[in-house]
Amino acid sequence: MIRALALALLCSPPPAAEAGCRQALAIGLDVSGSVDAREFLLQVRGLAAALRAAPVRALLLEAPETPVALAVYDWSGSADQRLILPWTEIRDAATLESVAATIAATNRVPRSPATGVGAALAYGDRLLAQRPDCWRAVLDLTGDGLNNSGMQPRDLRLPERMPPATVNALVIGVHSDEGGEPGIAELTSWFATEVIRGPDAFVETALGFDDFQAAMERKLVKELSGLRIGAADAARRSARSR
Repeated sequence: MIRALALALLCSPPPAAEAGCRQALAIGLDVSGSVDAREFLLQVRGLAAALRAAPVRALLLEAPETPVALAVYDWSGSADQRLILPWTEIRDAATLESVAATIAATNRVPRSPATGVGAALAYGDRLLAQRPDCWRAVLDLTGDGLNNSGMQPRDLRLPERMPPATVNALVIGVHSDEGGEPGIAELTSWFATEVIRGPDAFVETALGFDDFQAAMERKLVKELSGLRIGAADAARRSARSR
C-alpha cells in the first residue's frame, strides 16, 4: 500500500503553483534631459495605453496559470533609476487595469539630465535576476539619445543565468534632415550595435514621441507572441532546473 502511494506521488504532475511565469518583462523609460514633461507623459500614458490595447491585452491574459510578470522603471543619469512598478504578475483583467493606471499616473521627478544607458541596462538586469522562476527574461529600454554618463553599454557583461536575458530597445527620434540630432537612423544603429543582446533581440522605432504608443504596442505584441513558441520546452527546462 505504501509503495503504491509513493509511486502515485512520483507520477503525479507538479502543483499549479510551481508552474512559474511565462515571461519576466522589465521596461525602462528614458527620462533624461532630452525628454521634456510632455514627452514623459507620452511615454507613461503611451505604455499604459499599449498594455490596454486589445492585441496586447489578449496576449497578457491568455494563460493566467503561467502569467507574465511586469516591472517598470525610469532612468536618466548613471545614478538615477526609479522603480515605478515592482514585479506584478498579470493574472486577470483587474490586475492589468491597475498596472496600467499606476503607470499612467506616474509623475516626473527631478534628476540628472544625463543619459546613462549602460547603468539603465545594469539596473534592468538586476530586476530580471529577481525572477528566476520565469521561462523567459526580457528587458526593454526606451531611448532618444546616446550614452553620455557612466559605463558604455557595450562594456557591460551580463551575468550568465537561466533563462538568459534578452535586451530589446525602443528608439525614439526623427530623421536628421528634420532636425533630429542624432537622427533616428544613427540612434537605431547605435542601439542595435551597442545595447541589444540575447535571444531574438530587436530594435523597434518610434518617429517622435507622438508615435510612442503605437511603437510600444507593436513591440509588446512581437515579444508576447513569441512566448507561444517553445513554451512547453521552456517549462520542462524550468522544472528540471529546480
